[in-house]
Amino acid sequence: MKKRDYKRQQLKRLAFLLVSIILICFVSNHVFIRADLTADKRYTLSSATHDILSQLDDIVHVRIYLDGDLPVGFRRMKNAVREMLDEFRVVAGSRIQYEFIDPADIDDRAVRDDLHKQLYSKGLRPTNIEITERGGGRSQKLIFPGALLSYKGMEVPVNLLKNNPALQAEQNLNNSMQSLEYEFISSFHTMISPVTKKVAFLEGHGELDELLVAGISDAIARHYDIYRGRIDERDLRSLDDYHALIIAKPLRPFTETEKYIIDQYIMNGGRVMWFIDPVAIDLDSLTYQSEAVALINDLNLDDQLFRYGVRLNPNLVMDMHCLLIPLNIAMAGEQADFVPAPWYFSPLLSGNDSHPVTRGLNYVKAEFASVIDTVATDPSINREVLLRTSASTRVVNAPLMVNLEMARQQPDRRDYNMPHQPVAVLLEGEFTSVFTNRVISGIIGRSDPEFRESGERTNMLVVADGDIIRNDITVSDGIPEPLPLGYDRYSGQTFGNREFILNALNYLLDEAGLMELRTRELQLRLLDRERVREQLATWQLINLVLPLLMVIFFGLFYNWWRKKVFTS
Repeated sequence: MKKRDYKRQQLKRLAFLLVSIILICFVSNHVFIRADLTADKRYTLSSATHDILSQLDDIVHVRIYLDGDLPVGFRRMKNAVREMLDEFRVVAGSRIQYEFIDPADIDDRAVRDDLHKQLYSKGLRPTNIEITERGGGRSQKLIFPGALLSYKGMEVPVNLLKNNPALQAEQNLNNSMQSLEYEFISSFHTMISPVTKKVAFLEGHGELDELLVAGISDAIARHYDIYRGRIDERDLRSLDDYHALIIAKPLRPFTETEKYIIDQYIMNGGRVMWFIDPVAIDLDSLTYQSEAVALINDLNLDDQLFRYGVRLNPNLVMDMHCLLIPLNIAMAGEQADFVPAPWYFSPLLSGNDSHPVTRGLNYVKAEFASVIDTVATDPSINREVLLRTSASTRVVNAPLMVNLEMARQQPDRRDYNMPHQPVAVLLEGEFTSVFTNRVISGIIGRSDPEFRESGERTNMLVVADGDIIRNDITVSDGIPEPLPLGYDRYSGQTFGNREFILNALNYLLDEAGLMELRTRELQLRLLDRERVREQLATWQLINLVLPLLMVIFFGLFYNWWRKKVFTS
């Protein structure tokens, strides 16, 4: 009887176990639960990401060119990309497909070089890394830390590496991994967006032509439709069809009617990016003559920008943290001998690391930049400084004489005592028209029944340097070709101008809240190398001896427990 009862009890247990397993499998197939136990929630996708992934109605094929023999940091980045795409697949399922490719894994050098050219022409930026070979030697390798996204015949490049020379390599890689969700999701949003937004470059006041803004135009064209045109003074709503307006380094004054049309465009929710030179001078002019005069550039915009919350000062900043230019040190009549010399009128601007537009941004190169003051004309307007000079800054007022001999002079550090001067400011809020309490018909020559004294909530960017958006030109076989925006031909470095302007434009036009993903922070947990060096023997002993002691302890405990149970 005892044996029969024992068997019956064991069968009940077995049946209960089988039913439990079947029930668990059934529930797990219908109820999906995931728990992110990390402190910084690195595996938790935002609500905006969920919304965009749920809108995918076709397969997105992602080709990531980050594979092969890579240093440890880039292997971590590769794993982070894979984990992020796997998180996307949790939401989008098989609509997200990806593969990792090593563009260097081609034996034929001509074919490999052709692939590199294709990737570069499609918008992926290469970088050189140093790898350790099996024999102990070191060699250079060109990699493309980016991806190409294909969706319904559309292809969008995604550059994954954020390279700020002011930061250590680990911090740059960590910043890159922090922005993975934003980089991918913003590209997904571009591909699935049913309406392509329109961005217009304003003309008619000596603004930069198409060749001089080709570097940023190519980047913008991957996300928005680009137009160029003048303001039609006969149509007071001639700008309303555009989602954003870019005013790139005007040289001639605006008429009151043009100002009115821009003002009412802003009142109706339009976004404007102002790249203004308060002082007129160009470095290229010093190439043909030894000196030039920096004069105040009156564009008839001071009252309008002051009403919106900023004042552009008629001065120039000189910064000890600046670009280098080639300077001829040879005597007259001798062969030219060029050496790099600091050009204090070309400051390298740093970004506001707490704002999504400039977070983790490389230095932005400027040329004859001025100082912006924020004015509290309207307390409801939020003003955020995005770019500023270094701690060693000097401000000189216009007009003044500028010559290349200034690069030869040893600066007096006591003169550079005006740190962190603002050069770019973001304005957000409901702006008040500059034409409020004024007789409109007496200004523009006719009445406007649709005039608005206050506007919808919108935002704008004001930069006191028109050259931030200008790319350099090179001539090949007599044909001028634009260089990448932010590229400095003398040092060979590429600065963050392109990323700054594109991030700012995305922020101005962001209606899905995607830019907030750039504020996401993943804590960089690095080993304390000094402590590791001091306690190396201790931790080696723990790792070797402690597991053996644990195995012996559990073996003795199990034998004691087994003996006790079966003896009783």
